[in-house]
Amino acid sequence: MTAEAGLPDTLRDLPGWAPDAVELADLELLLAGVYRPLTGFLGSFDAAMVIAGGRLADGTPWPVPVTLAVPEELTAHERLVLQDPEGVPLAVLKVAEAWQDPTSQGWRLAGPLEPLRSPAHGPFHSLRRRPDELDPVDGPVLAVAAREPLHRKQLGQVRQVAERLGAQVLVLPLLSGEHDESLVRALLGVRKELPDGTRIIPVPLPPRGDHERDLLLRAHVAAAYGATHLLAEQEMEGTAIPVVVPEPWAYDADVEIWRPVARIEPDHVQAELTAERLGELLDAGEPVPDWFTPPAVAAELARARPPKHSRGVTVFFTGLSGSGKSTVARGLADALVERGGRTVTLLDGDVVRRMLSAGLTFSKADRDLNIRRIGFVAAEITRHGGVAICAPIAPYAATRAEVRRMVSAAGDFILVHVSTPLEECERRDRKGLYAKARAGQIPEFTGISDPYEVPDDADLVLDTSAMPPDEAVGRVLELLVAGGWLRTE
Repeated sequence: MTAEAGLPDTLRDLPGWAPDAVELADLELLLAGVYRPLTGFLGSFDAAMVIAGGRLADGTPWPVPVTLAVPEELTAHERLVLQDPEGVPLAVLKVAEAWQDPTSQGWRLAGPLEPLRSPAHGPFHSLRRRPDELDPVDGPVLAVAAREPLHRKQLGQVRQVAERLGAQVLVLPLLSGEHDESLVRALLGVRKELPDGTRIIPVPLPPRGDHERDLLLRAHVAAAYGATHLLAEQEMEGTAIPVVVPEPWAYDADVEIWRPVARIEPDHVQAELTAERLGELLDAGEPVPDWFTPPAVAAELARARPPKHSRGVTVFFTGLSGSGKSTVARGLADALVERGGRTVTLLDGDVVRRMLSAGLTFSKADRDLNIRRIGFVAAEITRHGGVAICAPIAPYAATRAEVRRMVSAAGDFILVHVSTPLEECERRDRKGLYAKARAGQIPEFTGISDPYEVPDDADLVLDTSAMPPDEAVGRVLELLVAGGWLRTE
């Protein structure tokens, strides 16, 4: 965790740390002045006050705790270099407090930040701007903080509200780390359908999980960029700028345009395309109707969510040693290659140990690291439209969930639990591992001296003591066909 070259000599001996995605977004917005009056990460008292009442300790309204999690070994340092995912140093944190989160028991560091350089990671960085880099605007500014593309309905509502306020429009694509490029491209693609002078400025702001606090934070960010109003779907008090809720719009099937519901005859209102139906169309590779969204947006939706039969997918087998998961995984890989049409990569436990995770022990920490490495590779295979087949033991639910999150950000994830009973696994033990574990010669052996956490989120459960390998492979193929990942032969 040593800070990389490019630092002043006085800082090169400082430890370095790369924050997670949410903290990195917070860091960028802190350095850009978007989070004023904050100048750094919050301490324990401020964080507790924000969580309890939405205010800092001095009474200043603030919607979300902005904190920095670190390993315990970093809490002894007075200064810390914060880096982006590529190790580029962005700022020095002057540690004012090291504290332990009472909920997670994880360690946090608080203190002001000394900027080193502007962040340069992430897509469309050339479009990003600090608030102080923008020319001032005379008159009202309507902010649209978007996590999703703007379809014809939303475009009409934005135009209507902007005209009523006499406002310029500021579109803030909220980057979350998933399909950010597609979101920005979709918004750029409809710029011509927005009022003249509309500005589009991407902002790194992953969702926090609390809708009301998320809206409060959006309003604060919009205000920092000079907005005087924020377009939103619900009213809320206490926002940094007034929230404007547009009147309901619908598609008038009689004249084939979107317009306010109040101006449409009730029997001419066409039902809106639901998110579920939109997902079904994209999954099946069917066109998104033009009455619903402009072609530029439809193209980006299809790029971000390709049809299931060509979308990347990871099939992740988990089970005890000797459960038969490697046999089924190999059989599945062979069957997919024989069918053709998909690029298949097998990431089996023993092979991965030799090629990807050589040098790791069988401690819990190293086993978790092994699974994370497999998950990372599987996610990249999935991102590029391939089929990744993984067959580690993966005994811990938290690590499996971490892999699911990594892969799901890139494509689809299927968890198969090979639930063969321990007694049968021991009977099959060709390598004598269970016998050695029972004799105490192998510490932390899954199923004997270390637990196996049975999945409660498996998409398919297979007991290979009750079926031959060919049948187990067939069950997985049936799931892939039924789910749309494979075409029916």
